[in-house]
Amino acid sequence: MKKPLALFLLSVCLPQAVLALDIVRIEEITGLKGSLDEKAGVFKVTSPRNDVAVTVDGRTLDPFLGLTSWAAFTKGKEAETMVMGDLVLFQDEVNPVMSAALENGLTITALHNHFFYDDPKVYFMHIGGEGEEEKLATGVRAAFDAVGKIRAANAKPTEGFGGPVIPPENSISPEPLEEILGMKGTAKDGMFKISVGRDVEMDCGCKVGGAMGVASWAAFAGSDDAASVDGDFAVTAAELQPTLKSLRSNGINIVAIHNHMTAEKPQIIFFHYWGKGKAGDLGKAVKAALLIAHPQ
Repeated sequence: MKKPLALFLLSVCLPQAVLALDIVRIEEITGLKGSLDEKAGVFKVTSPRNDVAVTVDGRTLDPFLGLTSWAAFTKGKEAETMVMGDLVLFQDEVNPVMSAALENGLTITALHNHFFYDDPKVYFMHIGGEGEEEKLATGVRAAFDAVGKIRAANAKPTEGFGGPVIPPENSISPEPLEEILGMKGTAKDGMFKISVGRDVEMDCGCKVGGAMGVASWAAFAGSDDAASVDGDFAVTAAELQPTLKSLRSNGINIVAIHNHMTAEKPQIIFFHYWGKGKAGDLGKAVKAALLIAHPQ
């Protein structure tokens, strides 16, 4: 049977990557309108953040100037489809959106700022994924739905994580945390800290490790019943997603994902975190993640 003329012309004019995408379905699932780059074979959906007014250095910033979330779909190689995107988020949105994305098959590849002196603070979370088109589009929709749910509950971004009030005087008991974490740490003025290094080779051939900053660490403050933990994880690309999932599943907030070096082998990605709760529970959350990033 001959192809209808319209379909034949479409197949001639458009690249195979575009023909492999169900553009109408992507818009339907994500709930977002998109645009087609025929030459690149990419279909991109966008959502300007015009729901919250943002000023940068005292001037109101139009979404056109860098406050638009997007997700771009194209045909995959090993998988049916791949997606990449950048989500414009406020501080109270970052971690719920991250969890929604991770739980729906997307990966998180970076979290950082684009501005100084922005009010409210704006963060940019980069996402990716490979797999079935509908599943990826569903993951993108889940991320945007999480934003909508948060802003529906509070039109103005909140200014704190909530949870227990951390006492100003520190009184962390080191011994229970050392037992939970399975390692010795350093105590100072009622605070407690552990660090686990790993070795990499720089492009100069130099070997560097924990003493040069290639380390995962956790610092505890407050009291045993109302503590905070902050720190940094140094992970490979393969370890990043499972470590993020582990910490998020235990209520730990991720606050930055970026590199500290260039041209190191293996590549190391660093991410920073913050959590509040009982010191023992926080220690267990950190330990679970350490078993992924530093199994030995």
